[in-house]
Amino acid sequence: MNKKTVAALLLSLTFTSLPAAAAPKQDRPGCADHPLFPNRMPNRYIISCDVKEFDAAEFSCDKRPCPSVEGKVTIIRYGVDEPKNDRSALEVVRNYENALKKIGGTVTYSNPRREVANGSVVVDGKEVWFQVEKRNLDIWLKIAEKKAMEQTIVADAASFANDLKSTGHVAIYGILFETGKADVKPESGQAIGEIAKLLKGDGDLKLFVVGHTDAVGAVEANLKLSEARAEAVLQALVRTHGIAAARLRAFGAGPFTPVAANDTEEGRTRNRRVELVKQ
Repeated sequence: MNKKTVAALLLSLTFTSLPAAAAPKQDRPGCADHPLFPNRMPNRYIISCDVKEFDAAEFSCDKRPCPSVEGKVTIIRYGVDEPKNDRSALEVVRNYENALKKIGGTVTYSNPRREVANGSVVVDGKEVWFQVEKRNLDIWLKIAEKKAMEQTIVADAASFANDLKSTGHVAIYGILFETGKADVKPESGQAIGEIAKLLKGDGDLKLFVVGHTDAVGAVEANLKLSEARAEAVLQALVRTHGIAAARLRAFGAGPFTPVAANDTEEGRTRNRRVELVKQ
């Protein structure tokens, strides 16, 4: 074996014996920082992300009911490249709080001991909520851009009539209210219009308009709220559609007749409804 061959072999052995440099950890394909927080804590990469165009997001608080926001929900999970580069929960929480304040937002809840903070801000006229949580080495960021659901399935007067005939009552899920209030949202107009069409198509039909709530909050408050919401629907039928008030009666059932468990947001959403009951 000549000297050149020996030298080449030794050089090769030297390189192969060195430990390979650790490649920087990359974000999961398809994931990116949310525009509300366009940068991130140092030495972080995105492990996972999930975006739903319409969902419900709950936010931590000291006293229930905690805020629940419906709209576009984004959840991003950040990992750290090396455990030695991790930052304390306090530093993480304070960084996000300060970033929110700089764009005019308000911190609603902050508990560094529980490693969580949340708040809200109005961006381009839209209310946006966020929550940051430090779970071991990872940072979880939840952002909910508040908006009304785009209704794709619309019940009509004919389906209402069929349900009333077969069961004596029908749930109307297209009637929406401001959170904790009896103010009917504008997007409820189509559903209320179909109720009016039902009543105009059958001059002898009389209805109880029954409001229902979930089980969050005091029973007395929910009873009062459910009746106020039922009355608001009644008034919309009378004032906007010319239905005789004598054909309608408002009633509040509060949380007493749920159609789903109140343990999940999906169940609570189903329980918050207006029903028509044949008199």
